[in-house]
Amino acid sequence: MNALDQLLSWITEDRLREAARAVTAVPSPTGREAPLARLLASRLSAAGFGAQVQHLDEFQANAVGRLRGSGGGEDLMLYAPIDTLTTGQSELDVPWIGPDLRPDMRAEPRDDGPFVSGLGASNPKGHAACLLVLAEALGAVRPALAGDVVVAFGAGGMPTNAIEAPGYPARANTGHGVGCSFLLERGWHTDHAVIAKPGDFVAHEEVGLCWFEITVPGIHTYAGSRHRLPYRNPIVTAADVVTRLEKWLADYPSRHRTSTALPQGVIGSIAGGWERMLAVTPAACRIRLDVRIAPGTAPLSVKRELAAFLARLDPGLGLEMVLAIPGTRTPPDAPIVRTAIEAWEQTAGRPHEPVPDNSGATDANILRARGIPTARVGMPKVTSAEFDVDFSRGMNTVDVRAMRRLCEVLARTTLSTTGKEAA
Repeated sequence: MNALDQLLSWITEDRLREAARAVTAVPSPTGREAPLARLLASRLSAAGFGAQVQHLDEFQANAVGRLRGSGGGEDLMLYAPIDTLTTGQSELDVPWIGPDLRPDMRAEPRDDGPFVSGLGASNPKGHAACLLVLAEALGAVRPALAGDVVVAFGAGGMPTNAIEAPGYPARANTGHGVGCSFLLERGWHTDHAVIAKPGDFVAHEEVGLCWFEITVPGIHTYAGSRHRLPYRNPIVTAADVVTRLEKWLADYPSRHRTSTALPQGVIGSIAGGWERMLAVTPAACRIRLDVRIAPGTAPLSVKRELAAFLARLDPGLGLEMVLAIPGTRTPPDAPIVRTAIEAWEQTAGRPHEPVPDNSGATDANILRARGIPTARVGMPKVTSAEFDVDFSRGMNTVDVRAMRRLCEVLARTTLSTTGKEAA
């Protein structure tokens, strides 16, 4: 058997199921990834990687390991984030996620035929489990490698600010790729990278994102004096602003489309007034929104576009940009992109077609911004007639058969990039 056949023989659905269950069973909301990082580093070390837990603080950590080649080849990083978008804690997720937590919204893995479900079982943990099993296969088979293989699991990959709750870091920067940035700052650079995130295709570019805060001014007054004093309720004004802003967001993508990106935007939060004191109006209402930006688009240009719209709507509205992560692009003819596409085609048995209209952002933006050419590959989201698949269910359910196919793409890419023949 050649090296690829040996790797694929080792990567069984049973091993993938075990890995998916193992990582799903360890809660890892953004900011509290250290226990899962310790598990992953331990398994990398057992597979023969030089591995370490890389702490950002006592609660948050990456796991990273290196399998050394003989030298003379190029190094490849296989990367996946490990934090979940929601926490699995009712007191923090409900009612915004729904009236209660379904079983798939908890860090409790469950088998359902070919599926494994549980919080983050697909995104990101099913993808991380694929990297873990491939790493263990590389350690067991020990193919001849000229370059090093780095397997990295990053904390803080989700688009979130810090969770303000007991047991979470006091730092403000716990999401938005903080673990990936820390990894690279500590010298874990490679010639190429592949990030495993959802999507059954190879992507060479990603949108970025800007977060904006709109302040709607008003007058603080009292219900009993509404008819006697000046009255301007910013909550009422905000309702009109939100309606008009939603129309602007619906038209925004067509003005910023690229060959593969269709950046979207959503209003994610509105706040105004004292919930404990409903007898008074606040002097301001705050609207916050996420606007995705195409690769090559400067965050300030989007801010100015939004500011011009708001000025026409109401000159009294305030606007601040509170987050900016530019979109990035690896040239489509870069070696890692071509290699990943060839691996995808060999696995799928058909030509690869670029998938348009993408609006998801990942840590690939961090990797590319630090100078590492990066391709993104992943699994399709689960669709099944056996249960309804909403956004959360798609995040929380992984198909073990799709994991096996992704592992083959990753194995082919790894051998073609770092293998002895590649050198």
